[in-house]
Amino acid sequence: MEAIRHLELLREEGDRVADLPADTLHLPVPTLPDWSVERVVRHLGKIHRWVAATLAAGPDADVAATASGLPSMPKGPDCLPAYREALDHVLVELSRHDPDEAVATFVGVGTAGFWMRRQAHEVAVHRIDAADAIYAAGGPTPDSLAVDGAVDAIDEWAHVFLANRWTATAGNIPAELVGRSVHVHGTDDPAPVDGAEWLFTFGEDRVDVVPTHAKGDVALRGPAADLLLVLWRRRPLEMLDVVGDRSVAEHLIDAVRF
Repeated sequence: MEAIRHLELLREEGDRVADLPADTLHLPVPTLPDWSVERVVRHLGKIHRWVAATLAAGPDADVAATASGLPSMPKGPDCLPAYREALDHVLVELSRHDPDEAVATFVGVGTAGFWMRRQAHEVAVHRIDAADAIYAAGGPTPDSLAVDGAVDAIDEWAHVFLANRWTATAGNIPAELVGRSVHVHGTDDPAPVDGAEWLFTFGEDRVDVVPTHAKGDVALRGPAADLLLVLWRRRPLEMLDVVGDRSVAEHLIDAVRF
């Protein structure tokens, strides 16, 4: 996905968050214990501030120190205009950088494009959290995620979190997954130009991710938005078409808690 599309998605999803009604801030998020709509807004605002500050500090920035030095987001209804300000600021800061420019990230030196992608998908998933809270209280059905954004977000989840962050922070792969494989297949029609299929193969200390059509021990099939939200533990596995050894899929979803 082109960087300009990441910024478009960030603006679209960020605007949805900024436009949340103030009288919904107290509502609990069904899939995140101890989270409310307000916590979602404040979390995203702080993330935007952190990314903007990290980018401004250059490629040698101390990412952790930058995060710890940020002021808190305001509480109550004031968090909404503060979020809007943080969103606008990070979009301006991201736009100042070439997508290939070297910058600091939480996985080492990367590119500004990494943050464009990460911010777009961070906000998309958390916007669903807020929308789910409102829906659970009798509000409207959440707006769908863009198909191209969901496909790209699955690819990011697989390469950045599953194959990188998970093995770096959790150590060895659970025994139930070693030697097994999962095929993930988006079924949207029309299919995205770059396809929407991946094969995850689990070794003892690594996960290989290949964007391909291949047979795994289990296949997860469904619209890209549903696949993404299941992988991020926002939807139950039951909403997907599961073909093959279901226990492998269950072990994967239970193990990956980013």
